[in-house]
Amino acid sequence: MRPSRLWRALTPLVTAGALALAVVGCSSSGSDGTSVSSTPGQASGTLRLGYFPNLTHAPALYGTEKGIFAKDLGSGVTLKPSTFNSGTQEAEAILSGAIDAGYIGPNPAVNSFIKSNGEAIRIISGATSGGASLVVRPDITSAAQLKGKTIATPGLANTQDVALRYYLKKNGLKTDTQGGGDVSIKPQDNALTVDAFKNKAIDGAWVPEPTASRLVEAGGKVLVNEADQWPETKGQFVTTLLIVRTDYLRKNPEIVRRLVTANVEAINGLNADKDAAAKVTNTAVGKLTGKPLTDSVLASSWKSLTFTADPIARSLVLSAQHASDLGLLKKPRLDGIFDLTILNDVLSKQGKPTVSDS
Repeated sequence: MRPSRLWRALTPLVTAGALALAVVGCSSSGSDGTSVSSTPGQASGTLRLGYFPNLTHAPALYGTEKGIFAKDLGSGVTLKPSTFNSGTQEAEAILSGAIDAGYIGPNPAVNSFIKSNGEAIRIISGATSGGASLVVRPDITSAAQLKGKTIATPGLANTQDVALRYYLKKNGLKTDTQGGGDVSIKPQDNALTVDAFKNKAIDGAWVPEPTASRLVEAGGKVLVNEADQWPETKGQFVTTLLIVRTDYLRKNPEIVRRLVTANVEAINGLNADKDAAAKVTNTAVGKLTGKPLTDSVLASSWKSLTFTADPIARSLVLSAQHASDLGLLKKPRLDGIFDLTILNDVLSKQGKPTVSDS
């Protein structure tokens, strides 16, 4: 396997930590008490994993529901899952050390990387592409008609928030982070968005699935399918990534390998029998939210999602540039954000094509 270009530029601490565990023949203990056996294939400790109860996080939902993570992590590793409603919340958790790894959108991942001067996190795999739309009231038929309207996003500077603001900018509409400008953008939890739309507190929302399809079921219509905004990547754009704290990766390389293996296995399962996988994922959504999705919302959402371990790096770089153009992010310097070494090793051993960090 050819090492990724960015991996060669990564801090030597990651490589040195992994090699020390493999060669020296002793166990190490992290500051969180996690211990890792130096013997390849053996691991013990704790993995605190974050994700959303969204279909865009289906690899996490399906993987936990089917017991894939528990199986691949092994009996020596305790999995402690946590769910979040926005990438902003999850990014704060990973930066504070409250979780070790997580499924998250590209913009919160980039923000975490930049805020920590490139130290805090590494992207170790892709998870999901697609599945985000701008849904509005039926009388809104063009971008120009969004002027004076209130549109929701899951959180300030999150992935869909950046997509909306960039779309509006391209169409000559101004926004600001306080909800002013030509279009008032209102960041709020996805759990509140459908009721806000029904109560006419908002005129639409740029949101991931299944919230987008639930808005359509509530009487909205899709004004923009985000896939149409990505000609550079032929309609493919990363919605969900798997990231890990760099410190955790350095101290726990075998647990991270098992996590990546589980992620790939979950993605394989999602793609092997899509109808069955949709039902399993919906069961997980129901357990986390108290109510599974209706069959119509599930079907509508599922068809717009692509599950892939490829992080579609080009779309992440462009999205970061969009955030910078909007003034939401200082000029992004992303060398080192990807560490796809473990992923490409796992894919190679399965006889699958490796993926690129550029």
